[in-house]
Amino acid sequence: MGAGSCAAWSGPDAGATPPLVARAPAKINLGLFVGETRADGRHELATVMQSISLADELALERAPAGAGGDQVICAGVDGENLAARALERFRAATGWEGPPLRLRIDKRVPVGAGLGGGSGDAAAALRLAAAAAGVADEELLLALARGLGADVPAQVRPGRWLATGVGERLQALPDPARPFGVLVLPAAQQLSTAKVYAQLDARRRRHRAAPEPAEQAERAPALADRARALGEALGAGAGLPPAELLANELQDAAIDLCPAIEETLARARSTGAQVAMVSGSGPTVVALFGGDGGVALAHDAARALEGEGPAPHVAVPVGAELARARCRSVGQN
Repeated sequence: MGAGSCAAWSGPDAGATPPLVARAPAKINLGLFVGETRADGRHELATVMQSISLADELALERAPAGAGGDQVICAGVDGENLAARALERFRAATGWEGPPLRLRIDKRVPVGAGLGGGSGDAAAALRLAAAAAGVADEELLLALARGLGADVPAQVRPGRWLATGVGERLQALPDPARPFGVLVLPAAQQLSTAKVYAQLDARRRRHRAAPEPAEQAERAPALADRARALGEALGAGAGLPPAELLANELQDAAIDLCPAIEETLARARSTGAQVAMVSGSGPTVVALFGGDGGVALAHDAARALEGEGPAPHVAVPVGAELARARCRSVGQN
């Protein structure tokens, strides 16, 4: 996770240190199962988070002279950026007194899309700050990530993770032995993750009486069973789990809030994909192509769908090396 000889920015030659750069991969969920609402309002999960090659580009450099603090520049994102909070918490936790920083984020991952773009940026900000400060402590970064959001911990070291709890309990899974194709179909609108979860809760209330605590306890093992099945299915490097595990229990709630998802799912299924599903809390749809030639099939599908809505992306699974913080090479943009 280090950035080599240009990692630390605290010495007398810090002003000559070249910028640090890193990628922040999007993530997709290979199965997403949601438990009941906890007392703190959050939901237990069982999911596999898979990083993919669609990624934001981040660059960390010294802020201009006179800057009063760290700056985050990210076109197209309104309000507070989670990456700014990540830098703030890194400084607070480590006591690092390095120079004010400017973090530039070139967005490639759609915003509010269910692809973990903001969470990935926050995780990348932690990696870059650690490289700048010369801190090699992944456990610290994971602890900070847990306080930033459910999707952030799994993106501190991108790859493939079985996530349980509210996303903070992670089990590393091996990278797939061979790549599979991911066709990403963005939507024209955004969805709030919180609103999608609230809609899921509302659907559950409508479809059954409020569960007694004993009934909740009876359902808890089912979530654990899903987690175990996902881990076993992907524990040997399989590309995709069985079809029955490639479900997203947020999908119907996302469709309630964004009915246009139905049309996008139909387009994705028309390509012959192994499975088409909403990514995370949506509204992005992903179509997955496994087996030999899966990546080529995803490219064929993207060409077939060109001109029908927002431009599709083709991606493949990636691991931590794609996201490593590194010095920007001379002449690199």
